[in-house]
Amino acid sequence: MQLVEPNWGHPAKTGNNSGLLSDNAGQETATILNIAKQKRITYYMKRILLTLIAVAGLGLTGPAWSAGCYADYKAKQDNPLRLHYGVAEINGSCNRAAAQAELKGRLAGQGWTLLNVVSVFGDDGLEQRKSSAGSNFLRF
Repeated sequence: MQLVEPNWGHPAKTGNNSGLLSDNAGQETATILNIAKQKRITYYMKRILLTLIAVAGLGLTGPAWSAGCYADYKAKQDNPLRLHYGVAEINGSCNRAAAQAELKGRLAGQGWTLLNVVSVFGDDGLEQRKSSAGSNFLRF
């Protein structure tokens, strides 16, 4: 009985071993896979979406920019000690920290020391604070 030796010279083939579908030698993989156009479209879609979100955000905050910004505060003077509560219009950012920085300088110029900013509000809160502020309503 004679044994036949296996043909070890050629490795077994597995998977997709067919020839190339096209000869795109030297081109990027994106071109071969036809995804370059999809990447470009996705990029522009993201840009448009971000632009729309930004415009919508401006539209929502637009009226707040045109509305007034006010702060009510407490201040003091020494020798003799005098305290007052007042309401002032804020020209910068409409938040407590910005109001505090702005009022500190304004009040110091008139000999007052800012104790604290009670709150920051819009046009809708002016009328209810007018009587409490008295002569210091929009004075500083």
